[in-house]
Amino acid sequence: MKWVNEAIPKTDGLSLVTGQGVYTDDLAPKDCLIVKVLRSPHAFARIKSIRTERAARVAGIACVLTWEDVPRIRYTLAGQSYPEPSPYDRYILDQVVRYVGDPVAIVAGRDEAAVNKALGMIQVKYEVLDPVLDFEQALDNPTVIHGEADYHNNFPIGGDPKRNLVASGCEGEGDVEAALAQCDVVLDRTYYTQANAQAMMETFHTYTYLDQTGRLNVVSSTQVPFHCRRIISHALGLPQSAVRVLKPRIGGGFGAKQTLVSELFPALVTQRTGRPAKIVFTRKEAFQGSNSRHQMRVRVRVGAMQDGTIKAVDMHALSNAGAYGEHASTTVGLVGHKSIPLYAKNAAFRFSYDVVYTNTMAAGAYRGYGATQGCFAMESIINELAVELAMDPAQLRLHNIPQEGDNMPAYYNEPLSSSRLPQCIRRGMKMIGWDKKYPAVRVDERHVRGVGMAITMQGSGISAIDTATVTIKLNDAGHYTLMIGATDMGTGCDTILAQIAAEVLGCPMERITVAAVDTDHSPFDTGSYASSTTYVTGKAVVMACTELVEKITAEGARRLGIHPERAEFDGDMVYDRTDPEKSFSLNSLAEALVVGEGTQWLTATASNCSPTSPPPLMAGFAEVEVDLETGEAKVTDYVGVVDCGTVVNKNLARVQTEGGIAQGIGMALYEDVQYDSRGQMVNSSFMQYKIPCRTDLPQLRVAFEESYEPNGPFGAKSIGEVVINTPSPAIAQAIYNAAGVRVRSLPITAEKILLGRSETT
Repeated sequence: MKWVNEAIPKTDGLSLVTGQGVYTDDLAPKDCLIVKVLRSPHAFARIKSIRTERAARVAGIACVLTWEDVPRIRYTLAGQSYPEPSPYDRYILDQVVRYVGDPVAIVAGRDEAAVNKALGMIQVKYEVLDPVLDFEQALDNPTVIHGEADYHNNFPIGGDPKRNLVASGCEGEGDVEAALAQCDVVLDRTYYTQANAQAMMETFHTYTYLDQTGRLNVVSSTQVPFHCRRIISHALGLPQSAVRVLKPRIGGGFGAKQTLVSELFPALVTQRTGRPAKIVFTRKEAFQGSNSRHQMRVRVRVGAMQDGTIKAVDMHALSNAGAYGEHASTTVGLVGHKSIPLYAKNAAFRFSYDVVYTNTMAAGAYRGYGATQGCFAMESIINELAVELAMDPAQLRLHNIPQEGDNMPAYYNEPLSSSRLPQCIRRGMKMIGWDKKYPAVRVDERHVRGVGMAITMQGSGISAIDTATVTIKLNDAGHYTLMIGATDMGTGCDTILAQIAAEVLGCPMERITVAAVDTDHSPFDTGSYASSTTYVTGKAVVMACTELVEKITAEGARRLGIHPERAEFDGDMVYDRTDPEKSFSLNSLAEALVVGEGTQWLTATASNCSPTSPPPLMAGFAEVEVDLETGEAKVTDYVGVVDCGTVVNKNLARVQTEGGIAQGIGMALYEDVQYDSRGQMVNSSFMQYKIPCRTDLPQLRVAFEESYEPNGPFGAKSIGEVVINTPSPAIAQAIYNAAGVRVRSLPITAEKILLGRSETT
């Protein structure tokens, strides 16, 4: 292959590093209205009255909107395929506010100063209600967060809002209790993960305008343009044909922008005033008024025989949806579906879950999407099981994991069609120096370095749901336009898809232009989430480009006067296989389009919806140095070995892996969205919310063990999410090996380590 499996620089890399990237706020007209939101100071309250007269009289104010001025249409902000599995539990503005930061009023004006002045003049009287802030106390609490009569689900997800229950479910195979009773060793442990902020560089930006036909145009930093169009039209009571969504460059998303956050506020203002409007979230708003990773409590029971054979896995997850139920039922599903299959090849298993409402900011999508929380719990108890059995944790895993070709009952009964996971484990052991360092090495009297490991799997799109359509067009100068609906949010998917197209078309990548997403012109794609783009959209690119090659070959054959079966296309020429001197150039064929020599424009369109979601796999190894006197833990080495099938772009795969590991280290050691007793977020800036910076991280070492996925483009699977999962359990085990302290709640702070040491001594 010439382009696939190479280290190709990002097509937009130079513009990014030289500061020439153009984002949503750069595109907004200078004279558009500035939109801001007045937000609730209370975690749970009913608005008794709201007075806006003084605010509306501020010079330059175009409109002030309250719950009485907006459509009373229930909807969900979750950017998921229709019918959405998330409950319709929102209004654009509501008389009841359910968390500190919930929107109360929308103000639009000529400049920020006028809008800020008007915000300060709105008078609101609240009836303050008792909030539910502890997710372990939410179920069947006397306080009911959603008591509205028009609460709606598109289909049953096991919820009951009168119990503060968003969703629940249970599935499994075999008799778990009987299997546990027969085991030599049974462990029962409970683990906690906290809410984490996605903390992308670009916050939530949207601007809106009416075009010459009166249609609402929405330009937004979104991962899901087509879902965005559907949700906006529904919430505003408009036909989808009246809404157009355009996606410019995205400054990072990590799942946060799979939920609509900023779009409806300026859209409503433009609809009411007829004027362009924009909203740019402050960093504090991005923390307090968007979405986060779901906080969870995961209880796991594992039963095994003395030789390490796992016979039973029982997992229950309690998930905190926050004030609204976006992504609630789908995120929690991955807790079990992406962790249990690695150990339930021949074991009875059960996975159950409850998702509850609380009066905290709504949770949503975040890289890993539930698999991260499940991996922490499952891999932690496997590490504990290894200690209990006096086995090497790497060998315990090698003894139990499914092999290529095995069926995975806990993964929708899908077969493991490609896997190099055993090789990932063995290579990671060698890279970290496992045989010499496990379990720990004393550095000096105060410092000990321990090592730990974890494995994980994710998916490649959502099987039988995620859909991608691609159109490839030959232009009159012999170059191509690749039209996609997938959104590049900094991951480089425009580059990757251009590589795949160039490989099939046999041309330089410079001939491929990837068009920006515009719901009026781009073919449908469910969006960039669920690690779907390379696997799902990439396969559609292969299909469309293959069809276009056939059309080019057939047209060249017609002009050469030969049968199409004798013709061949090499990327530049269509020639007669039996007489190579007889040829017709692609440029000549393209030029014929201009003069209209009876030639139709050559385009091809293909759609792909995969019936399977082959899992990428990873083994992660952490070395952590613990200061026994202060409790400080610092990662001194991290090795990640990934099986993502064929690596389409070696540069981008490496930086994806490094970035995911860095985020995982943040989740393990630093990140924790916290609330005070009134429901106020106490760490809503980077001064208080700690994410790892470069000096907090070691040199992250990445390697790939390439399998070949028969259903993927050129054998590729996904990589975007699997890379974030292993750090938390691997680091937790390394700390245990170094300090003898078992911490089962994230983040693992110095205080927890010192407290654990004092308890053991």
